[in-house]
Amino acid sequence: MKKLIIYLFCFTVTISVQANNPEFKTFSFQEYLGYVKKHHPLLKQANLNLSIGEANLLRARGGFDPKIEVDFNTKEFKNTEYYNELNAAFKVPIWYGVEFKANFENNTGEFLNPDMTVPEEGLYSAGVSISLAQGLIINDRMASLKKARFFQDQTKAERDLLVNQLLYDASIAYFRWLQAYNEEQIYINFSKNASIRLSAIKRSYDQGDKAAIDTLEAKITVQNWLLGQKAAQLKRRKAGLYASSYLWLEDVPLEFEERVIPELPTEDVLNSSLSLQTISADSLVISDHPKLRSLNFKMESLNVDRRLKSNKLLPKLDFQYNFLASDYENQYLFNTSNYKAMVNFSMPIFLRKERGDLKLSKLKLQDINYEISASSLSLRNKTVAVKTEIVSLNEQEEIVQSIVADYKVLLNGEERKFFLGESSLFLINSREQSLITSQLKENEITVKRLSAMAKLFNVLGIVPDVVMN
Repeated sequence: MKKLIIYLFCFTVTISVQANNPEFKTFSFQEYLGYVKKHHPLLKQANLNLSIGEANLLRARGGFDPKIEVDFNTKEFKNTEYYNELNAAFKVPIWYGVEFKANFENNTGEFLNPDMTVPEEGLYSAGVSISLAQGLIINDRMASLKKARFFQDQTKAERDLLVNQLLYDASIAYFRWLQAYNEEQIYINFSKNASIRLSAIKRSYDQGDKAAIDTLEAKITVQNWLLGQKAAQLKRRKAGLYASSYLWLEDVPLEFEERVIPELPTEDVLNSSLSLQTISADSLVISDHPKLRSLNFKMESLNVDRRLKSNKLLPKLDFQYNFLASDYENQYLFNTSNYKAMVNFSMPIFLRKERGDLKLSKLKLQDINYEISASSLSLRNKTVAVKTEIVSLNEQEEIVQSIVADYKVLLNGEERKFFLGESSLFLINSREQSLITSQLKENEITVKRLSAMAKLFNVLGIVPDVVMN
């Protein structure tokens, strides 16, 4: 009986010594994901998308910038001034197909073209250019700006998708590291337990209480568990290296030390880190998903393109009217009796190019509508599937925890019977194998549950506020 008490005491110490070892430092999931959110270079790359969208918007706004134009032509030959032509203009395009223009001309020379002749002080003009058909409601300038705005919103949505995928991949890497670490600890505990049992059996053999075959069987068990421990150790190191590939600090990649170990996140920590605390159990809101937002903004941009192509079917009818005066300071000189006007009309006969462009734009819109419908249904089904998986894994986890507890009772009882001479080492090994299998299964289901929570985060396209800001 004394041997049994000593053995049970040693077994209890073996299980708890690893967790209380000060040489090991835990690295929580919250700390891990915090490093990823703050320092990973892919986040900086994702932010480049925002800069690209802003740059495109700035470029499109340039189509409405006021312009100053100056043309100067001169010719002199054999001391004869043929002509000096100066034409300076200030143009202000506005939203619709309208452009305001102020102009100054000063032309001199002996061989000046008659229609270029102006007063000695020069000629001032102020007027407007209007597209009365094609280009009035929408034109290339307006379409470019509208599409640039939609593209900027689209880049924000695409950036959210990149960030969400990065955090999901990093979370899965941490959970696999956690699973490998727990698997190694299971084999470490059973290896130590089997070693203590082997020592106790050897003492019993020396005292003549046990047969030599029992020591051999106990030794084989120790070696089997050590073999599993080495394999789990390799798996843990590889998983740790992969998880550390998501850790950066000031553009320098980090790597886990051997003494750094993962920690099982609580429900609150998991929900807080992945911003899942606002998701209700029956929530199926996916309209704000980054993928759908990106597709919707793309559809809006294509719709602008369709409107532009439809407008191209109209004829070109451009009208210009300019008031003329020889003195810009005297506003009364600008009157309807002095003017310069122009009307320009053109229209293709068959409109084949325009009709083809319009048809292509309509087909692109039809295609994006199909994609939005399919993506919306897919995301909705994935959300339902993941939530169903989480519920099932929670139930499985409760069941396997009960199984593990029962196997522990069976193993402890079998060990007591063995040292009392009422059982065999074969039965102990069988009970122990079943307990290891159930603990490994418990570890696997726990990590599957954590991964399913991360999958829900990924399917819903959540981006934590700390990253967005």
